[in-house]
Amino acid sequence: MNDVRPYETDPRVDAYIEALPEWQRDICQRVRDLIHAADPEVTETVKRTVQPYFVLQGNVCALLAAKDHVNVFLYDGGIVPDPEGIITSGHHNKTARTVAFREGEPINAPALTAMFRQIIANNRAGGWRKLKDRPR
Repeated sequence: MNDVRPYETDPRVDAYIEALPEWQRDICQRVRDLIHAADPEVTETVKRTVQPYFVLQGNVCALLAAKDHVNVFLYDGGIVPDPEGIITSGHHNKTARTVAFREGEPINAPALTAMFRQIIANNRAGGWRKLKDRPR
């Protein structure tokens, strides 16, 4: 991605991504670039022993590579609009939803970035617990 500014990486996240098959590395790196481009204050860490998380005043998203896909867990996804219909599971979950990418599938970068930005804005406003009862 040419428009991505340099960002600080966590070597544990680097190691997680590097250990994946090439197609999963590509997806994870693209998502990583998108989350950092969504807000330069996002930081990366590892939780649950090895899982990459991207945080800014709370969890924004996490990556998990499975055998035939890569899951991007969107935190506060239950209160973030999905006008493009990119959510693949967790539709009834109020705190997290998932977007799964399989080999060869395109990433809807504008839609995913919009969701990242909304989650970040929600985190800055106090998170889903504070926002869930607000009228929309």
